[in-house]
Amino acid sequence: MKKRIMAGLLLTTVFCSAFIGCGNQQAAVGSEDDGMEAVVPGSEPSTEMAAMGNQGNTDSGVVQLTIWSEPDNFDTLNKMIDGFKQKYAGQAEFEITLAEGSDASTKDNLLGDIHNGADIFPFADDQLSAMVAAGALYPVPNADEVKSANLEDAVTAATINDTLYAYPMTADNGYFLYYDKSVLTEEDVQTMDGMLAALGAAGKTLSMELNSGWYLYSFFGNTGLEFGINDDGVTNYCNWNSTEGDIKGVDVAQAILNITTNPAFVAQADASFIEQIKAGTVAAGISGVWNDVSVREVWGDNYRAVKLPTYTVAGQQVQMASFKGYKMLGVNAYSKYPEWAAKLADWLTNEENQTLRFEERGQGPSNINAAASDAVNQSPAIQAVLAQSEYGKLQRVGNAYWTPCSNFGNTMAAGNPTNQDLQEIMDTLAEGISASAAQ
Repeated sequence: MKKRIMAGLLLTTVFCSAFIGCGNQQAAVGSEDDGMEAVVPGSEPSTEMAAMGNQGNTDSGVVQLTIWSEPDNFDTLNKMIDGFKQKYAGQAEFEITLAEGSDASTKDNLLGDIHNGADIFPFADDQLSAMVAAGALYPVPNADEVKSANLEDAVTAATINDTLYAYPMTADNGYFLYYDKSVLTEEDVQTMDGMLAALGAAGKTLSMELNSGWYLYSFFGNTGLEFGINDDGVTNYCNWNSTEGDIKGVDVAQAILNITTNPAFVAQADASFIEQIKAGTVAAGISGVWNDVSVREVWGDNYRAVKLPTYTVAGQQVQMASFKGYKMLGVNAYSKYPEWAAKLADWLTNEENQTLRFEERGQGPSNINAAASDAVNQSPAIQAVLAQSEYGKLQRVGNAYWTPCSNFGNTMAAGNPTNQDLQEIMDTLAEGISASAAQ
């Protein structure tokens, strides 16, 4: 998911015995005296090191595994873990711990202390490259089986250089348009112009988090302007300031200003979107499935979810784009029990448990069979994600992308209050996005 907030690790256990700790705490980087190898970024742990890491508590027969998760998922995960213990009963004694952490912060938490990180952790696909480059992920051992069970795009999102590094879990990490059908018609929401006009007439607003590169991409993705990550997996290329072509960088900037200066538009954080729905001021918003339950509770029978509208740029109607995203489970390359961790990650993302995750948490499955169920097909939010994904791309970005987008979004949301030259604004944006990691 898009949020970039670090979370503390508040531990909670799913077993009755005293908490012992993460299952990989003894697999720390060794000093020159202990004979252990250090990790080289982009490499994988050696066979010798992995064997040392697997020794753990083998004499006791206890397999200790820790899973990071957002707490809202704990109840559902506990059911899955119970099923895993039943399936493998008699093969080992399991002590499986759930530890609280933000999915969006997994990469930062893991790479900050990889040897004391969880054995299994969820993350969005945009974090994959950095974790692979750091040698943090244990490749999926039953890759062919996992690939055949999941949607092709979800598998691609979990793959680097033909190696599957994580277990696809959801296929809904994108955004779309929610709207209140008592205020807006199906025709209104086809275009940004039509929607803003109808909202203005009703005294309502459209909410969007504009100072986030996650959402800001929607204005650039289908314009012919180019952006992406370089082969180094760290830096970006970007020509959003282009002065050539049918649609130029300044055309997009002006189009955004035309929207943000409309009284029917409000630029605000994603969390504020829900607050303003409850207050009755917002009748449409660009967000994702994580807000589905909250929106449905407020609008009831008037709840609707569809793909994003087109917007006017350089005299043309251009379909708004999106980052399409997938969530997956990774296994720590330095787990003391990588084989058991892999089995558990595979179990937590199988068809049965992806179905359970949808039923209890509303999360769209990446498993082919689970995604084809009648219940999934009848979910407006999931169908909106799928419809919008036709106009999206995988979120593959270097870290330099975020801050320039935030600064640009703030300027646009404020209506360019200093009347800065738009080409200068676009040059600053593109140069910031393309900056080297050192900068």
